[in-house]
Amino acid sequence: MLLIYSDEQAWSEAEREHCYQESTQLAHQLQADGQYLAASPLQPVSMATSVRVRDGKPLVTDGPFAETREQLGGYFLVNAKNLDEAISIAKRIPGARLGTVEIRPVLEIPGLPTDKGARTTEPDRVLCA
Repeated sequence: MLLIYSDEQAWSEAEREHCYQESTQLAHQLQADGQYLAASPLQPVSMATSVRVRDGKPLVTDGPFAETREQLGGYFLVNAKNLDEAISIAKRIPGARLGTVEIRPVLEIPGLPTDKGARTTEPDRVLCA
């Protein structure tokens, strides 16, 4: 999973729209190469809600888990044979120019439901953090 972090205020609206277009092109290229699984931008952190359970009691708060200069803005989920291949994809994500793309392998847990209802059409928009 390629997690895209940046300062939400770093992008103008025009830059963000251009980034969406570039990211969509990248998603199509990855799909053609058989590497695309999913991608999506996230709503701004002002829309986030955090849930913690302490001593059996839920604590629900507005906003992200931690105050940071960069926020998680979206992700690409791809098939990559190894770290080098994941890096070559991550450096093509437009969000890497103003932020950070974290590469994190997905842990596969037996018994989880499959994505039978997953989106099978090409994405309308993908992300820029």
